[in-house]
Amino acid sequence: MSELTWRLGLGESAKAVIITADDLGLCHAANRGVEEALEVGLTSSASLLVAGPWAREAAARHRGGDVGVSLAITAEHELLRFGPVTQAPSLHGGDGGFAGSVDDALDHADLDEVRRECRAQLERAILMGFDVTHIASHQSALVTRPEFFDVVLELAEEYHRPLRLLSGPAADGLGFPARALAAEAGVVVPDAVIDTSGVGLRSALPEILANLADGVTEIVAHPATDTDELRAFAQDAEVRVDDLRVLTREASLPSALRSAGATVIGWRPLIELAGRSSGSLI
Repeated sequence: MSELTWRLGLGESAKAVIITADDLGLCHAANRGVEEALEVGLTSSASLLVAGPWAREAAARHRGGDVGVSLAITAEHELLRFGPVTQAPSLHGGDGGFAGSVDDALDHADLDEVRRECRAQLERAILMGFDVTHIASHQSALVTRPEFFDVVLELAEEYHRPLRLLSGPAADGLGFPARALAAEAGVVVPDAVIDTSGVGLRSALPEILANLADGVTEIVAHPATDTDELRAFAQDAEVRVDDLRVLTREASLPSALRSAGATVIGWRPLIELAGRSSGSLI
């Protein structure tokens, strides 16, 4: 039973699914893949990498859509580098962009610089014209340690936006009660989040559906079109291309969700639960 689906008017025993296309703004192939996923099939939202090299092109095409911000302090692709939008020396890796791994980023990050950078990324998305629908953390880097989690939680509380947090065993192993703290602050959080990074939606789908519980579950995929650009830098290029295929060209996902009795929703209904309309943040 889920209080969240009850508050959404779906019933305590309902299954609601948010299907998020992640990494909007990372590259041209990702932008095109996310766009196709949103236009065709069941994909209901996207998450924008404001610091990503192709964020401005994304802004030109997706303003007004169900798009949240994936706050970044890492850039995991060795051959595609991007970095802070503020002056933040502690957030730079050895090559000038963000650190390449979460551990490296957190070991060197200055808390004040993280706070300024995260706020700047969110505000830049607003200035680009996005009506930000949710807040997330790229690679979950900012939600695994309490001092950085506080930064993200503060923004979600201030802007009255729902927040993606770890769930299940990953949340239990954090060592601090992130979900309880979010609830105490009045921040709306999906009941479960399943990030298919690296594995891919196709491989993860059987387990996702077998364990789909009552409540709101976010499924995070990474669709991209098959281009030379993508294959030149992304070691998981084949997975990203296949995510797009599953989301747009096959019947397996919609059929499985129907069989599970799941309803696909976006993030905007969750905004309303936070006491604000889905109108502009400014």
